[in-house]
Amino acid sequence: MRTVEVLFVIIILLSAFLITTYFAVLPSPNQAFGTNLRELSQSTLETLDAQGVLSATVFEDPTDPAWGDLQRALSASLPPNIVYNLNVYNLSTTGGVVTYHLENSISDANLGTDSDASSLLVTSPDVTFTQDPQKVGGTDTPVTLYILNCSDANGWWITGYTGQSLAADLYDLLSQYFETTVLINSTAEFQPLLENSDSFGGTIQNAVVINTFGEAVPIPEDYADLYSGDYAEYCYFLGQTVNTYNWTWVSIVGYPFYYVTNVDYFTGTHNNYGIYGMSAVDKPGANAFLQGLENETPYVGPDSAGITAEVGVVDFTSYVLERCNYYGIYPAPYQTSSRALSQSILTDYDLVANELFVRSASYPNHIPAATYRHVEGGALTAIGLTRIPDIRVAALGLLVYYNPTIYRAAFEASGTSVLVTLQLGQQGGT
Repeated sequence: MRTVEVLFVIIILLSAFLITTYFAVLPSPNQAFGTNLRELSQSTLETLDAQGVLSATVFEDPTDPAWGDLQRALSASLPPNIVYNLNVYNLSTTGGVVTYHLENSISDANLGTDSDASSLLVTSPDVTFTQDPQKVGGTDTPVTLYILNCSDANGWWITGYTGQSLAADLYDLLSQYFETTVLINSTAEFQPLLENSDSFGGTIQNAVVINTFGEAVPIPEDYADLYSGDYAEYCYFLGQTVNTYNWTWVSIVGYPFYYVTNVDYFTGTHNNYGIYGMSAVDKPGANAFLQGLENETPYVGPDSAGITAEVGVVDFTSYVLERCNYYGIYPAPYQTSSRALSQSILTDYDLVANELFVRSASYPNHIPAATYRHVEGGALTAIGLTRIPDIRVAALGLLVYYNPTIYRAAFEASGTSVLVTLQLGQQGGT
C-alpha cells in the first residue's frame, strides 16, 4: 500500500510540472536580463543632454566630426550588450501643426525585433528664450508699486531681517510687474504720499503699498503728534486713505497695525520685547484700519476685540501651487499661521477674500492669508503667518490677486528645438 501511495504522489507531481512548463510564458530576453530598455534609453538621453554633448551635436551638419564624438559617448554610456539607433528630427510648425523631418541617424547594429525607445526634446544652446511680464494695470491704468523702506523705522515680527533688507528683496521680486516702483526711504517721504502728492513719480490712484516692517507701520512725525492720544486713529486714517485712492495695502506677516514706528519720535519708547522706536497700538489697530477701509464715519474710538487666531500648519491651495510654477516663486507649500484673520471681517466690513491657503480643519472660520477687497474700493493683503517672514508668500499673494500674464518666447520656432529618439536593443534577444 505504501508503494502505491508513493507512485500516486510521483505521478501527481510530474503531471503538475509538465502542465506548468507547457503553459508558462517566459519573459523576453531583455526582461530576463533585468534591463528596462525604455528607462535606460531615457536616462541616457537626459544624461548626455545634461552634459551638453547632445545639444552641442544634434544641431550640427551630419558631416560634422561632432557626430563621431556623440557616437563614442553613446557607446561609453551603454552596457556592452546593448545596441542602439539614434534619430534626430527637425521640427516645423505650419498652421498650428507640427511636422517632424528626419535630419540624421546613427546606429551601431541591427536591433532585431525586441527593442524599446524613448525621446527627448532638445533645445539649441544658441537660443535664448525670454519672458516679458505684463504690467499690472496695463497701459491704460498703470499701477505704481510703493515699498516702505523707511530708514527711521523699526520692524517687529520680522526676526532675522530689517524692513530695509526686505524692501530690497521685494523690489527685486516684484518691480518687473509694475510700470513704476518707488522706494519710500523715510517717514518724511511717506507723509506726502499719504497727502496725495505725485512728487515721487508714478500714480497715487490704484497704487500698491507694501509695508515691510511686519506688525509695525511707519508713522511720520506730524501724524505721531496729531494722533498721540490714540494711534489706532492713525490706522483708521490709513484705512480711509486706502479706500479713497483704491490702494492695495500689503502687510507681509503677523498681526497688521499692531505698532506704529518712528525711531526719532519714539526715542524712549519700546515694545514689551525691548525694541525701541515704536509704540503699541495693539488689537485696536487692525480694527480701526478696517473701519477706515469701510469708510465708517466718524471714528468711534478703540475697539479691543481680537480678530485673529493661531491655527497652526496650513498648505497652499492647488491653484496657488500652480501659480508658484507659473511665476517661478516657490515658498514652502506648508506654512505656520499664527495670526489668521477671522472670517467675520468679510461681513462686518463688506470684504471679499482672495485666499491663498486651505483653511485649517480646526479653525475653519479663520483665513491664514488673503487679499481682502472692499466692495467700494481698496484692499488689504494680510499674510497672517508666524515669524520668520517669507516675503515670497506676500509677493505670490499680490501676483495671484492681480494675475499678470507672462509672455514667453515660442519654443516651437523653427530651428530652435529638435526631437531626439534613442531606440535600444539587447544582443542575444529575439
